[in-house]
Amino acid sequence: MKLGQFRETATEERWPGVVIDDGIVDLTVAGSKAGIDLPAATHEILKIWNWERKIQLAVEYAEETGTALHAKGNVETVAPITDPEKIVAIGLNYRDHAEEGDQEIPERPLVFSKFPSTIVGPDEAVKWDPDYTEAVDYEGELVVIIGEEARSVNEEEALEYIAGYTIGNDVSARDLQLSDEQWVRGKSLDTFAPLGPYIHTPEEIDDIGSLDIWTEVNGKRLQKSNTEHLIFSIAELVAFCSRAFTLEPGDVIFTGTPDGVGYFREPQVLLEDGDTMTVGVDGLGELTNTCRYTD
Repeated sequence: MKLGQFRETATEERWPGVVIDDGIVDLTVAGSKAGIDLPAATHEILKIWNWERKIQLAVEYAEETGTALHAKGNVETVAPITDPEKIVAIGLNYRDHAEEGDQEIPERPLVFSKFPSTIVGPDEAVKWDPDYTEAVDYEGELVVIIGEEARSVNEEEALEYIAGYTIGNDVSARDLQLSDEQWVRGKSLDTFAPLGPYIHTPEEIDDIGSLDIWTEVNGKRLQKSNTEHLIFSIAELVAFCSRAFTLEPGDVIFTGTPDGVGYFREPQVLLEDGDTMTVGVDGLGELTNTCRYTD
């Protein structure tokens, strides 16, 4: 299943939907017509009992009746999840990335947070004031979306708590990040967490531990790796985080970026107004965003 959020025009409210061969199903409308109550946001849908089966029934109704079925070209794809309770991020989770920044390989996951106000969707602008930060960088990442409350889960069962996976870009103001004693400010400027285009449920992915991941800036590929190089696996990350705090349905986990970020390249590649970033993950598609300066 490819679950996301959509709208018909920029002025309309977003709605949750599922991408099928014939188009995109508006889950709120299709569910209502089929007698199924589905909330109007993906993070709320993930909180309801048996959400996957209820979505499936709404999709089946839309397929059989044509109700609430939109042509793909007639809707805009927005961030697949918004207003999560938590955005958890993992630093230095690829060995080569740690080494390129002369950092020690972590003995346990390095956890920090980003604020929900950082989230933007595909093709939305990543914005910052160039007088506030002069060193903005890209970080392509595989992102986990939690689908069931997880507290002190073991590693062997951790993947069962995942609703699906999407693509993320952990945009970072390096000058702010490195000048502070912690990373939240440099990682949490508004629009600094592009997500999308869709949440792919686990059955769509053959092996989450072996997915190619890459990032391009203005068409030039600057990051290229594979999730097999994660220091801490997805299951380890979910289990580790759940021992510290409860993971709620809809929570977002950025799993770390590989080497090739712009700040540590020689010469540096820092993002500027008008630059285009594209992050790709095998089987999940591509996420593209443009950079814009604000006054």
